[in-house]
Amino acid sequence: MLRRGVSPLDWNTWLKSLRDRQEGNTLHIDAPSDFHRRWVSSRLIDCVEEAARAAFGPDISVELGLYHDADPTPAPTPSGVANHAPAHSFVVAPALPAPVYDLEARLVPRYTFDNFVVGQSNRFACAAAMAVGEQVGSQYNPLFIYGPAGLGKTHLLHAVGHQRREIAPASVIRYVSSEQFLNEFINGIRRKQTAEFQDRYRKVDVLLVDDVQFLEGKEQILQEFFHTFNSLYAMGKQLVISADRTPKGLSTIEDRLRSRFEWGLITDIQPPEVETRLAILRKNAEHASRPVPEDVLRFIAERVLDNVRELEGALTRVTAYASVNNERINLELAQEVLQYLTDGECRQITPGLVMDRVAARYGLPLVDLTGPSRKQPLAAKRQIAMYLCRELTNLSLPKIGAAFGGRDHTTVIHAVDRVKSQMQSDKAVLDEVTGLCKDLRTS
Repeated sequence: MLRRGVSPLDWNTWLKSLRDRQEGNTLHIDAPSDFHRRWVSSRLIDCVEEAARAAFGPDISVELGLYHDADPTPAPTPSGVANHAPAHSFVVAPALPAPVYDLEARLVPRYTFDNFVVGQSNRFACAAAMAVGEQVGSQYNPLFIYGPAGLGKTHLLHAVGHQRREIAPASVIRYVSSEQFLNEFINGIRRKQTAEFQDRYRKVDVLLVDDVQFLEGKEQILQEFFHTFNSLYAMGKQLVISADRTPKGLSTIEDRLRSRFEWGLITDIQPPEVETRLAILRKNAEHASRPVPEDVLRFIAERVLDNVRELEGALTRVTAYASVNNERINLELAQEVLQYLTDGECRQITPGLVMDRVAARYGLPLVDLTGPSRKQPLAAKRQIAMYLCRELTNLSLPKIGAAFGGRDHTTVIHAVDRVKSQMQSDKAVLDEVTGLCKDLRTS
């Protein structure tokens, strides 16, 4: 009954996998994930309720919930209707295949749409990314997202991958930074494995390419990317590309590739306005070790204007300082910890400057920070330097990794997360990071 009232796309994507059970005048309809449930609730609930009333009478009410494949669930009957459902049940409930996770997808678990704070500065980009994740290859292909570093482009690329994986678990998804794409291409040539390289990126359903501007001036890899683009586009596969400027601004990339970037949808992300900055801080404060008053959040939001990373980093330092010193968070404490936001002139910060200051503070040879050694305490100091680069510069994860001897972006993510964790419990680490940050930010 419900199937007749919706489009085939909505049925196959959102409604076919629902499971229903009736308890009195309540019809419980369960979805396989929270994202799935929220989508049905916001987009299709009217159709569901109308079909429920037609099937069960006007007094029936609908409640949406979740189910998990691991839960004991009666097997479906040959007709595809759950054994416990009434004979006139209107939701088919086939068993879903277990998600098949591809380790090469390289998706960061926390970069999902659930964790992306939407505001006026990024609303259209987020909506376009969600639309692409729902229906790949048919609209907004390619999706080209541009804007300054530190505003959420990488987050949206990963979120598209996660959403597509939720909808179609068997989808082949690849996230790759332009530098990683370049390095793998060079390694493929060196090892005479170019065919394997091409298969890796041309036999996917969704290709997510981050910071494409770093391919400028590299003719051979641009030619390879051109053919990869053509191959995927011709097969109806989805491409999502990010850069720090519009396609027209990528002046050293040849016209035939830049014009292809413009075939789909071009959208930008702007620095967040104060209300969005507050919303980002409130979301982060939910996971803080102790309550963060509203006036502290507003103090941070009004002083960190154009970079989400720095915004989150400022809150991290305040909560870490309060945690290791067992103090209550208030405005006075925040003003003390973040004094560099109001005192002195900011200087231009580069990875070279960060590494120079870190090496000087710990008495390390500068070359060791970019070298291959992972011995302690060198590795820990390198992680601090990576954390500071992530927080205080506009460089992307791959660019930071490249500055530290060509390390992968996942190494940078691990370093940033580790230092954040240590700052919450180790006063020595907190003091070291805070001192270095003040030194780097003020003249």
